[in-house]
Amino acid sequence: MISYTGKSIIELNVNGQTASVMIQPSDTLLYVLREKLYLTGAKPGCENGDCGTCTVLVDGWPIKSCLMLAVEAVGHEILTVEGLKYAPVQRAFVEQWGFQCGYCTSGFLMVCHSLSQIHPDANDFVIEQWLQSNLCRCTGYAEIKDAVKSILEGNIKENKP
Repeated sequence: MISYTGKSIIELNVNGQTASVMIQPSDTLLYVLREKLYLTGAKPGCENGDCGTCTVLVDGWPIKSCLMLAVEAVGHEILTVEGLKYAPVQRAFVEQWGFQCGYCTSGFLMVCHSLSQIHPDANDFVIEQWLQSNLCRCTGYAEIKDAVKSILEGNIKENKP
């Protein structure tokens, strides 16, 4: 077991690249992504795991980065919305009007991308279960669900610029 005391330098695999960052053991992954690596796609919202605006993928699974310490992410693959590049989920959100004010969007994009990878045959129940992890104060859930369904139905296979 590795022990971290005071300031430490850790290596994180973020969006396919290794980054060395100096952290305090109590720094959350959200804080390190935003303030040390300048990846601001994951948003600070409630900062207690309720809203999901800070969602990133860790080894392909959606994680609320406000609840994970940066030191816990060492040795894992972290994917932020900046690393999605041209994922079909982005085009699906545009075509299905899944964007509202945009604050929650990056978290929803990450959850929906993970859902499409882990459960490519998800039914309505599974989609609704996954979408419950994030909050949209603009209440755009129907459009977000339509975006997920369009990906799963194969209507959007790629997203080229």
